[in-house]
Amino acid sequence: MFIYAVRANTIKFFSLIGLAVLTIAALIVFIPKAQQPAGGTEVAPADVEVRESISFEKVKTNADRIAFLQSFGWEVDPEPVEEAKVTIPAEFDRVFESYNAIQKQQGLDLSKYKNRDMTRYTYKVLNYPNYDGTVYANILVYRNRVVAGDICSADVNGFIKGLSGK
Repeated sequence: MFIYAVRANTIKFFSLIGLAVLTIAALIVFIPKAQQPAGGTEVAPADVEVRESISFEKVKTNADRIAFLQSFGWEVDPEPVEEAKVTIPAEFDRVFESYNAIQKQQGLDLSKYKNRDMTRYTYKVLNYPNYDGTVYANILVYRNRVVAGDICSADVNGFIKGLSGK
């Protein structure tokens, strides 16, 4: 026959652990999930819908990159204007922070890729509406995945927008 003695301290200890587990479970269940990504930048609902319907993965070849841009409605020259190796800086300056804000509006975030090397492909856009100047589409590809992209004008006082053109 086994006899086991339980002291009051042991009961208090396990009671506190059980209470802590129940408290954590209640917090997980009853606290709503955050609606904003890290950094506090709101994501536009239309851009999120576009992002969910377009695959940013498996962009390996030039044909894949062109098809990716076409999924946003852009017609581009079949050959890139430029293909360059770039490194995302370890610390973002003011300009890079504002560029990353554009990416966050598209549901992308370059801060995950700090200090990483990737390839930037630049294509000439042929069908940008209501603009007579030259417009380019840039996409940054890391391990066959588009991690950033923009539509910009070549003018000194031009514009830069997300891939949806908004």
